[in-house]
Amino acid sequence: MTNETLPQSAATANSSEAVVAPAKSRLILCGHPNVGKSLIFNYLTGRYATVSNYPGTTVEVSSGNSHHLPSFRVNDTPGAYSLLPISEEERVTRNVLLDAGGDLIVHIVDAKSLRRMLPMTLELLELGHKVVLVLNLMDEARKYGVTIDSIKLSQLLGIAVVETVATENKGLADLVQVVRDGVPESQPVQLDYDRPVKEFIQQAVDKGIVTAEEANPTTVLASEAVYGLSSEDLGGLELSVRKSRQAYADKILVQCASFPVPPTTTVAGLFNQLTLNIWTAIPLAAAVLYFGVYQFVGVFGAGTLVDFIETGLYETYLTPTITRWIEAIIPWPIVQDLFVHDYGVLTLGLRYAIALILPIVGTFFLLFSVLEDSGYLPRLSLLLDRVFKKIGLNGRAVIPIILGLGCGTMATMVTRVLETRRERIIATILLGVAVPCSAQLGVILGILSGQPQALVAWGFTMAGIFLVLGAVAAKAVPGEVPSFYLELPPLRFPRIGNVLTKTYSRMHWYFIEILPLFLLASVLIWLGTITGVFDKVVSLIKPLVRAMGLPDASAGAFLFGFFRRDYGAAGLFDLQRDGLLNPRQSFVAVLAISLLLPCIAQFFVMKKERGWRFAVITVGATIMTACVLGIIANWIILKTGLL
Repeated sequence: MTNETLPQSAATANSSEAVVAPAKSRLILCGHPNVGKSLIFNYLTGRYATVSNYPGTTVEVSSGNSHHLPSFRVNDTPGAYSLLPISEEERVTRNVLLDAGGDLIVHIVDAKSLRRMLPMTLELLELGHKVVLVLNLMDEARKYGVTIDSIKLSQLLGIAVVETVATENKGLADLVQVVRDGVPESQPVQLDYDRPVKEFIQQAVDKGIVTAEEANPTTVLASEAVYGLSSEDLGGLELSVRKSRQAYADKILVQCASFPVPPTTTVAGLFNQLTLNIWTAIPLAAAVLYFGVYQFVGVFGAGTLVDFIETGLYETYLTPTITRWIEAIIPWPIVQDLFVHDYGVLTLGLRYAIALILPIVGTFFLLFSVLEDSGYLPRLSLLLDRVFKKIGLNGRAVIPIILGLGCGTMATMVTRVLETRRERIIATILLGVAVPCSAQLGVILGILSGQPQALVAWGFTMAGIFLVLGAVAAKAVPGEVPSFYLELPPLRFPRIGNVLTKTYSRMHWYFIEILPLFLLASVLIWLGTITGVFDKVVSLIKPLVRAMGLPDASAGAFLFGFFRRDYGAAGLFDLQRDGLLNPRQSFVAVLAISLLLPCIAQFFVMKKERGWRFAVITVGATIMTACVLGIIANWIILKTGLL
């Protein structure tokens, strides 16, 4: 088999006992975050799903037909640490698995972390599912000196066990063969739970909530609402269940595996220590922000690349040529304006999307792919946990907040990984008001890159707004303070293939999802212009921009910002380039546009996740905040002469 260099898996040991897999069944992939589920899903289905080296990427169930296994429909579930859920994504996975019936469950684990992950395998076996255990990342396990006798483990569990290295497609053909041969019914696992747990399960049977065959902690605790238990009582039961499962897992592993303490003298070990020590982690984070966001995205992406594409190509060659062609082909000026001139689809919409936004989005996506594939983002979560607790969140919220710097729409959906409704509301508010997306951020960096003092002032102002708004939301939004847990993946050098694949996928998403919005925005602007509607709206906006000390021409940019934040920022970029904004006005305009509105796509995702009332109130709050702070900032600068 191509690329098959692993030793014989325990899967082979069970093949003689296999029965034929049922036709048109489901094959459900499950496991902890960051264990390679999406890579295996991609292999089985030939379909790309985002693969990340941090928890929380997969927030919905992906599904696809398998060309390797035509009789199966493959589902990729959200990452879950247990079937006793504490987050929305874990609840989704639990519900899928409780409803699995006779479907085949492929439980994927990180081999070097098998001790932490094997209890979930026991949960699946308690549910009576047919289970295949996949020991992924075997290359890293061997690197750390981990040894696992997969054949012995298979015998102890009574299920097929397959060793894989999904990043290199090693062992995946073995997995396919196991499924093709058919997976036998899993052997039942009998765990010895404490007396309160046994009584709780028996009570559920007596009340008819579950049958005697279904009587296990997972199915019973899924119905905890009928008992009216306090969170303290429920937490005590869950803790007892987890301890019992961990003890059983340890008894199994002592017979077939060893896990030495990872060395700290390697380069990765040393860097790992530096990212976890607050005195070194903060300078490292500052270095990432400076060299990654400012220098790479801001200076190189928003500066060098934009100048080359926008000035060197578009203004010099493309725009004049396209304008001549359209004017020669179409004799009517009003129709010409739809395609070219100030608000044309080709000269404004396409130019903004390709020449201004694409280089910025591309460099940000590349940077983000490097950071997530290296395993650095969870460490940033630990670093910021204490700060985030002040605003009603915890370090886990770093995931959607950092994603918000890439795309607020995507990040709003990823708030599902947060544990409580309170956290999800607070994070959504912050994403809607105080977190600029990569396209907008890149244009802002381009506007202020030549004014370091204004850029620093904008950064500190936005950070202050973020913290103050979060603190106010933490006081106003009711709910429990969340706990914090997060599994740290190992630090590794980013794999070029992974980085390029993820960057390509996000760029593809940009062209499919965002480019049409720019073109649509140009059409709407054209319609608004020829009907006179935009002139009336702009006339209403002009008093506000004048109050902020901005020229009347900036009113149009703020109006365009309604369609997309980055569209409005790009309009300000044009004004500054044309010399219509001085340093003070650039700062005030950038601050106001940063706070103004989520894009239309983010607005509708907010509506979907939190409801119409929440979305409308959030938008109204952003408009009020942007105008008030813009006026205040202009007054302060005029009085102090800071810029």
